[in-house]
Amino acid sequence: MAQADIALIGLAVMGQNLILNMNDHGFVVCAFNRTVSKVDDFLANEAKGTKVVGAQSLKEMVSKLKKPRRIILLVKAGQAVDDFIEKLVPDTTRRCRDLKAKGILFVGSGVSGGEEGARYGPSLMPGGNKEAWPHIKTIFQGIAAKVGTGEPCCDWVGDEGAGHFVKMVHNGIEYGDMQLICEAYHLMKDVLGMAQGEMAQAFEDWNKTELDSFLIEITANILKFQDTDGKHLLPKIRDSAGQKGTGKWTAISALEYGVPVTLIGEAVFARCLSSLKDERIQASKKLKSPQKFQFDGDKKSFLEDIRKALYASKIISYAQGFMLLRQAATEFGWTLNYGGIALMWRGGCIIRSVFLGKIKDAFDRNPELQNLLLDDFFKSAVENCQDSWRRAVSTGVQAGIPMPCFTTALSFYDGYRHEMLPANLIQAQRDYFGAHTYELLAKPGQFIHTNWTGHGGSVSSSSYNA
Repeated sequence: MAQADIALIGLAVMGQNLILNMNDHGFVVCAFNRTVSKVDDFLANEAKGTKVVGAQSLKEMVSKLKKPRRIILLVKAGQAVDDFIEKLVPDTTRRCRDLKAKGILFVGSGVSGGEEGARYGPSLMPGGNKEAWPHIKTIFQGIAAKVGTGEPCCDWVGDEGAGHFVKMVHNGIEYGDMQLICEAYHLMKDVLGMAQGEMAQAFEDWNKTELDSFLIEITANILKFQDTDGKHLLPKIRDSAGQKGTGKWTAISALEYGVPVTLIGEAVFARCLSSLKDERIQASKKLKSPQKFQFDGDKKSFLEDIRKALYASKIISYAQGFMLLRQAATEFGWTLNYGGIALMWRGGCIIRSVFLGKIKDAFDRNPELQNLLLDDFFKSAVENCQDSWRRAVSTGVQAGIPMPCFTTALSFYDGYRHEMLPANLIQAQRDYFGAHTYELLAKPGQFIHTNWTGHGGSVSSSSYNA
């Protein structure tokens, strides 16, 4: 009775949509859910008139599958995957190993694009046991979003937990993109005093530039949207942002592996600060803003400054995200295809944008590219934005507008392009109070301790990096 190409366990909205998507592409799917009544409901409603089959038990599900049996588990991440650093990557790694011994090829795949993506073409990021890839490739690439001349936004990412790690970084970048757009909106609203309709128009215009992306597009739609009373809905929404934790995991990984992913970190903290709404209401009554700020420049050219600041900061965020992927690849011994990852994010997912095609081109030009900022295209893009970026940030600072992501991006850029940073003073301080030693520029690799006070000893502490 084996007629199904693949089974899917977990009939929440993403699961149902993925099943219908696979059905559209000619695959026979067997649906199963722990609460079996959900299977009957699904077959009687959403999946009515399709080739989808149901199973009342795991045993029945297995009997309906063609060999090799392919099963997608789409269930809520439990305790096992809650704490990403501690559990998810090692978890996928452990499962790969345990299940291989039992003859099961385990794949952990990131899925992005929300409900719409799942139904009509998500971005899929599979990693794990590579032997599984030939068995699922046709299905995965068949249902994934397509870009350009039909390239699927899905390819093999790498071993063990690589797929989940790439999805996590995707979500971190999404936090950054959203916060950057919010900072641009804040400057438009409170420095330029733009009306809601004008702002919507600005984002619509920006969407025809290098910033062409899903998030800019929906921002224009949100700004235009009117409530049932004919007034704009956005100003009525409480400014306290929630989060599911994936941005936080990215920031934790960055700290864990010592990578300065500052923009995503600030985006996470900005949400934390937004959630202190009641405290902020109290503080707003007591803490003064700068003397009444009046913008007296050219509004049109400052709007362009904001756009360029957004574009330059976005470049920094993606450069940092790819630095984290590179470091994780070193830590876990993965071979990641960075251009391929950019292509997977080019369509179907929340951060989809024209911009990602440029990242793919950069890695095509140089697969060993150390940092996106060193690619000619991105180097000149940032140079072209630099004056505008600095003007937007300094004007915002004068006006007392918080811009955690615009400012941290600029600080990173300035730090990265400095041959000499004041960390020599940190090394001197550490050696002074804790005999932690330092190296000389002329003799890297040799650790020296100086008796700074004349009454310290010449014994130094052992050298290590946390």
